[in-house]
Order: sequence, then structure tokens, then C-alpha cells
Amino acid sequence: MVKDVRFTFTVKELMDILATLPPDLPVVTSGYESGYENFYQPFVKKLKAEPESMYFDGQFQDAEDKDTDTFEAVIIERERRDD
Repeated sequence: MVKDVRFTFTVKELMDILATLPPDLPVVTSGYESGYENFYQPFVKKLKAEPESMYFDGQFQDAEDKDTDTFEAVIIERERRDD
């Protein structure tokens, strides 16, 4: 284990969380740029596909009430640091 680094989840902790969710939900992650980060508690959110969006915007976006053809997905969102 790396010294002086706090990891937010272990494999077991993540598996325990995911085991409480419907097993057929897709899983997506936030991202952009390089490197890796810890992540927040996974959660379920309603999304819509936007495959033509620019790469830095992601191919999935938050769905709004008026949107059709939406789906729920598990989000594993990276921690954002402002340092």
C-alpha cells in the first residue's frame, strides 16, 4: 500500500455497494484529461445518450424531465480537486 495516500474505497467496499444495485444497470464514469483519482460513492442517475458530443463533454449527459429515450446508470464519479 502506498504511504500517506488515502484511498476512498477498497475492492470489497466497492463490491458491497454495487451488490445493492440492480445488476443490469450500465456503469459509467466521469473523466477527462490524464491520470487517475479516487472516486465518490457510486450513485444511480438518469442519463441520455449524446454520442455526437465532443469528447470532452462525454457521450452521456444528465437527462431532463422533457427528454425521451433515457436510461438509468450507475455513476462512478472521480473526486475533483481544486489545488
